[in-house]
Formats: sequence, C-alpha cells, structure tokens
Amino acid sequence: MEKNTIKKVNLDDIAATAGVSKATVSNALNDKKGVSEQTKEEILRIASDMGYKKANSNNGSNGEKKAVRIILYKKHGYVYSDTPFFANLIEGIQKECRVEDYEMMVTHLTEGLDDFGSIIQDIKNDESSGYLILATEMIKEDLEQFKVLNKPLVLLDSYFKHEDFDFVLINNFEAAFKATNYLIQHGHSRIGYLHSSVYINNFYYRKQGFRSTLQEHGIEINEKYQFNLEPTLEGSYRDMSEFLKHNPALPTAFFADNDIIAFGAMKALQEKGIKIPEEVSIIGFDDMPYCEISTPKMTTVRVPKQYYGGLVVKRLIEKINNNDLQNQKIEINTELIARESVLKR
Repeated sequence: MEKNTIKKVNLDDIAATAGVSKATVSNALNDKKGVSEQTKEEILRIASDMGYKKANSNNGSNGEKKAVRIILYKKHGYVYSDTPFFANLIEGIQKECRVEDYEMMVTHLTEGLDDFGSIIQDIKNDESSGYLILATEMIKEDLEQFKVLNKPLVLLDSYFKHEDFDFVLINNFEAAFKATNYLIQHGHSRIGYLHSSVYINNFYYRKQGFRSTLQEHGIEINEKYQFNLEPTLEGSYRDMSEFLKHNPALPTAFFADNDIIAFGAMKALQEKGIKIPEEVSIIGFDDMPYCEISTPKMTTVRVPKQYYGGLVVKRLIEKINNNDLQNQKIEINTELIARESVLKR
C-alpha cells in the first residue's frame, strides 16, 4: 500500500494560485511595502488555505537558521580583480535570497592565509541551511575539504569531471563557439586567441570551444597567434606590449578569454599603432560596462549575471526543501553582443 506524502507548499505554489510574482508573495507574507492591502489579504488567505507555514524568527521548521552561506574561494585572486562580473553575480544571489526569505552570509576564503583552516572549521560547524561555493579559481584538488560538509551544496562558475556535486556554470564551450563562428562569418580565417596565463577552468573550456570551431571550419590552429596574458587590466596590457616589442605576426582577429584581457591587449595594440578593427578585430567575454564606452566599442559575449545568481539560489533551496540528493550540472547559455571591434572583411 502506498504511503501518503505531503508536498511542502512554497512561494512558487502560492504565486501561481494568486496570479502574482513570487516577489509579491514574499513581500505580502513578510508585511513589506509594495503590495496593496487587498492583494496582501488575498495572498494570506491563499497561503492559509494551502497550508503554508512560515518559519518563525528566520528559522526553518527543524530549528536551523534559514540562511545561505556563499563562500568566495580565492586561490590567487586574479579573476576577482578589476571586474564587476562577480559583484553582479552576487547581487543576483542576494535578490533571490530576499525573495525566498533566506539570509545571505558571505565568507571570503583565501588559500594560503593563516586563518584558512579555522574558517573551514567554522563553515563545518555553522547553522546555515546550505552552501554556495564560488569555484572560479578552484582546481579539482581543492574540492576535498568540502566533501565533508553534510548540508546541501552547489558549486558555481566551474565544473570538474567525475565529481559528485551540483554545478551551475556558463556554457563556456558553446559561448566560445558563438564568438569564433562570428569572426569566421565576418570573413576571418587567421584567428588568434588571447589566453589567460593563469589557469582557470572556465578559460580551459572556452579555449576548447575556440579550437573546436576552427577545426569544424577546416581552419588551421596557428599557435603563433595565441598569446598568454595575465588576466588583469594592467597585466594583460603589460604582457601584450612585451610581445609586440618583437613585432610578431598577427592574425586579423582575436578571441579573448574575457573583457579584461581584451581591453589590456587592445590598448597595447593601439599604442603600437595597430588600428582596431581595421587591422585587428577583437571579441571579449562577459559584457562589462566598459564595453559600451571603449574605443571602439567592444563586441563581446554577454552572460546573464543576475539571472545566473538567482538560478544558483533556486537550485540550492530546491535541494534544501526537498532533501534532493541527486546532483545536476546546469549550464547557462550566453548571447553575442555585436558592437564595433569586429570588421567584416
């Protein structure tokens, strides 16, 4: 005989029944501004009829604190510098936490610092409901210290094969395909790569996508057109300037691991008297605000950063609420934003 199961009512259920957004439901249940009295009363009635129970004092029904801890893991710090990408991502996480009525706690964890071990221990013993780990700078071996955590956990912005975790990340391979294919469609066949000199898992998959696209079109992968640059604005400019001192052969177009590297390289090329895009075209990655004000305006790959942050929180809370032990790999697609830094040949 089958056992009866009780489905936990959540904000999505109430929103669907009331015909309003989840944010409106959250505001009504928490007596916040922005909801009319009539709408609030209707939402409260629906919630009551559906058996929704709101946790008291921001605690879950099992007494645990309703909080999400995001761990910003820094191995070297290069990719966190100079870019608003992560600030926008965290803003998306924070907004979704508010909608779901979860507190967001932030922990900075930097490899090599004296307090690294004690912070790991504090994380193991805290009262948060689950963990989000920003794994951009992590390598596979860094995961070992998190395998002992006995609460729901989602890794974001990286992926490691054969590891039993939830991953939410950009579809880096497909994004690089879009950018490289765009250059090919614009008549470029001598295409170079501005690659990070510091290993990042995302950059590895972008390079695989770049190489695969060239191979698919029967275009030679010329190693002399690939430049390794430090992934900071100052570092990429310095490294590219050094390469250009030796007057290397240049392709007609470059794809860069990210906008920061693209900006630094573009500045060095322009100082050398090389015109962008008339002589060399460039595509970046991330769609940073600078792309709209650079000269020329940068063609780039746009990542829906706040959507990305919200999706990560939704997946974690799904694991928390449903005791979901199945792991998923979720990849977010990107959009190519055409501006002025690519010439049609």
